[in-house]
Amino acid sequence: MIKNILNLGDAALYCDFGNEVNKDTNTQVIKYFKSIQNEKIEGINNLTPSYNKLIVSFDLKKTNYKNLKKKLENLNTNINDNFKSKRIEIPACSDQNFSLDIKRLEDKLKLSAEKIYENFYNKEFFCYMTGFIAGMPFLGDLDKNMRTERLETPRVKVPRGSIGLTQQFANIYTFESPGGWNIIGNTPINIFDSSNEKNPNLINPGDTIVFKRITKDQYQNYNE
Repeated sequence: MIKNILNLGDAALYCDFGNEVNKDTNTQVIKYFKSIQNEKIEGINNLTPSYNKLIVSFDLKKTNYKNLKKKLENLNTNINDNFKSKRIEIPACSDQNFSLDIKRLEDKLKLSAEKIYENFYNKEFFCYMTGFIAGMPFLGDLDKNMRTERLETPRVKVPRGSIGLTQQFANIYTFESPGGWNIIGNTPINIFDSSNEKNPNLINPGDTIVFKRITKDQYQNYNE
């Protein structure tokens, strides 16, 4: 549940769900996020969910902090079946050309490459949020023996489709971008489609993700 609702600048507020970063807390964030979407509250022009916070931006010509706070405090969060999350299978290739940081991960985690791949591909992930770059999903939670820090020196360019690990999360780079995550593979599918105005994200907060390992040949021929 919401711990507190606080003002954030002139035209935004944030709902604080506490300091914990886990699936239970994030599920509450997503529940409120989707309930607010469903209610279509006048004046709200943007919602930004994170691990344990929800930022609500609004139009000062249509509402204000006091009125909006009251509506959120009385919000009906009994969302219906239309908001069920999806289970999505993402093909991924961990050929040496794509698994850029496997040697580093072996050293940091004290695990063999195949054990790292085994752990990763047998894991079911939960999408906490999307962001940093458009549509990039933050997927938790890696087992404790699979967690390590970011690269000491981030890359200037991480290829689009790269799958990275850091701390308790995995992610997928939706565009070529600078980044410091440990790259373990690459997917041939498009995670973010800007031409789809209604829902450009393949993966949304609350979805469950599994990665299916494919060969380099399968990767290269995937969209043919």
